[in-house]
Parts: sequence; C-alpha cells; structure tokens
Amino acid sequence: MTLVIGSIQLGFLYAILALGIYITFRILNLPDLTVDGSFSFGMACAAVITLSGHPFLALLIAIIAGALAGCMTGLLQTKLSIHPILSGILVMTGLYTINLGIMGGKSNLSLVGSSTLFMKMESVFGSVNGKTSLAFLVCIIVIIILAVFFKTKAGLAIRATGDNEDMVRSSSINANLSKCIGLSLGNACVALSGALICQYQMFSDVSAGSGMVVIGLASVIIGETIIGKRSVTIGLISSAAGSIIYRIIIALALKVDLFPSYALKLISAVIVMIALSGPSIKASIEQYKVRREARNHLD
Repeated sequence: MTLVIGSIQLGFLYAILALGIYITFRILNLPDLTVDGSFSFGMACAAVITLSGHPFLALLIAIIAGALAGCMTGLLQTKLSIHPILSGILVMTGLYTINLGIMGGKSNLSLVGSSTLFMKMESVFGSVNGKTSLAFLVCIIVIIILAVFFKTKAGLAIRATGDNEDMVRSSSINANLSKCIGLSLGNACVALSGALICQYQMFSDVSAGSGMVVIGLASVIIGETIIGKRSVTIGLISSAAGSIIYRIIIALALKVDLFPSYALKLISAVIVMIALSGPSIKASIEQYKVRREARNHLD
C-alpha cells in the first residue's frame, strides 16, 4: 500500500510534466527538448525561494521561469529559423549553466529544515493525506485551467497551428505567436512540476531533468492507449492518468528486483518504445489476418 500511495503521489506531480509535453508534442506537434532544462530550472528557482521562506511564491516564480524558457525556444524557432529540435537542445544546454548560477554554483540544494507546501498540508491532514491531497489538487487545477484555455480564441489558434500551420497563416493568424505561447505554456507546466517535485523530495539537483522527455512521452502515450484522445480535454485527462499508471509500473518493476535501481531510464525508454510501436504492431497483425483470410478463400 505504501508503494501504491507513493506512486500515486508522484504520478500526480509528474502528471503536470506530462500535461506540458502533451501541449508541445500533441497539440503543437513540435518535438520540444527544452523540457529537460526547464524541469531543472523550475526545481532550482523553487529551491532557492523556498529556502528564503516563501514556498508558495516559489511555485509562481517557477511557472514564470519555465514560460520564459519555452518562449526562448519559440523565438529561436520563429525568429532565427533554427530547427525545433536544435532550438530545444540549445536552450536546454544554456539552462544547465543558469541553474548552477541560481543555486550558487552548487550541483544540489537541500531543503531540510525549510517549510514547504507539503509540510503545511501534512500538519493539517496528516502525512499521507496531506501530500496526496496537495498533489491531486494542483493537478486538477492545472487540467481545468488548460481545458478552459484551449477552448478560448488563443487556445484554438494554438490547436489550429499544430494541425495545419499553412492554413493558419493564410487565415491571417500569427502562427509564430501561437508557437511561442504554446511552448511557454508547456514549459511552464514542466517547471511547475519540477518545483513541486523539489518541495516533495526536499532537494534540488541540477541534473534532475535528465530523461524527463522520455517520462513525459511515456505518460502521454500510455494514457492515450488506455483512455484515448478524442478531444483536448480527454487528452489532458489521459496524460495525467498515464502518468499515474507509469509511476506504478516503474515502482513495481523496481520492487520485484528484476532490474537494478539504476535501470530506471532504460525501463522508461523500453516502455515508450513499446507504446509507440503498439499501433504499428496492431496494424501488422490486422494485415496478416486479412492476407490469411484471402489465402483461405482462394484455397
């Protein structure tokens, strides 16, 4: 039960990361590698401000920091015509040095002895209920805000840009602005997830963002496979659900001692590979059945 509860708590926190990747990967249809850097960026900002005694302000600053990182990636793509993948890599690489500077040149910071939002919730609802309630509450609020936003004029413009950029430009809609807003929104969610993970785990590490793209993609794809992607709202919900399922799968895989603890990234990569190849395997099986039925009919 402890394993399941811990997985659910982390699932809700990483679900916000999955929501950010869903925005860039599914809605904008852009491969954004800024995620690895913006996750650590959110952690670094949250750690420093939480240590100064302002845990709630830490989340707000992390959101702004992530939005700025995403906006920078968007400007590199739209104004300097740099390839989307290379733009994300450049910003991610630059953020590594910025994160070290924010944390005073240290590779990690401990929050032990500082007051966090999770500690405040624990004092009211207890250890387990407090952490779970806060993680669930923040995740639900973010989903509702995003679901409402993508039904507004600006949100519909971002969705249209991801579907057909040429059509959007011919309709006199600023596609470049839509890209920048979408990337800013996605990385703001990623940074918020990093800030919450920082307060949850009571430390910040400059390399904590490594592999976050894979984790987010795994959550999105698992959710879409199980729940589907009929609309943006369903897609947001399925991404959050996929994050919880993913954390449970990872916890069980490490619990049964089939893999060492350092195999986490490999397990994540294999899960994403299986999920991505699922539709292709399903189509191949269906084609094989059709060919077999055709041969039987001829015989």
